[in-house]
Amino acid sequence: MNRLAACAAIIAVAGLLGVGTAEARVRTVTSPDAPRALPAEGPVSVQWTDPNQFSEIRFSGNRFEAQQGDWVTTLADYFRTSAAKQLPPGDHLDITITDIKRAGEYEPWHGPRSNDVRIVKDIYPPRIRFNYVWTGANGQVIEQGEKRLIDAAFLTSGVQINDSDQLRYEKRMIDDWSRAQFREARSSAAR
Repeated sequence: MNRLAACAAIIAVAGLLGVGTAEARVRTVTSPDAPRALPAEGPVSVQWTDPNQFSEIRFSGNRFEAQQGDWVTTLADYFRTSAAKQLPPGDHLDITITDIKRAGEYEPWHGPRSNDVRIVKDIYPPRIRFNYVWTGANGQVIEQGEKRLIDAAFLTSGVQINDSDQLRYEKRMIDDWSRAQFREARSSAAR
């Protein structure tokens, strides 16, 4: 009986490990259950369209690698943090990210050993396209539109963000836009 109980216990544990492995699958940015917006909090709300349509995925030399991770959510969160620092008190910003092309590209023609390596060259600059609505504390729309950010000199500009951050070039672009977008409003509010 001990042997039968031991076999049953092993089978049960193996079954649980199998379920755990199925649940622990790596989620990609294109997963149907992946979020399409950050939870509502603070003066900046950020959502995004289907990442399957982003240039990073559609035109990638390695679509599988380009889909890995949570880089869309990470950039959206950074957008919120960066804009919230610059936004005048009481104002609100609504951002919808419509396209992302990260700095660098996969170059599978270098052979199978480099198929999953992102090559960063000046011919692969980061790009982000988004729509935004900026409303004042009184609820009136101050500005709205579409922005297309591109940093063609991303390799020659000084990087202030952690050099090991894979999204450092995109984050710097977001910071530059946030500072420039709200500079005048913040200086007039300080008077």
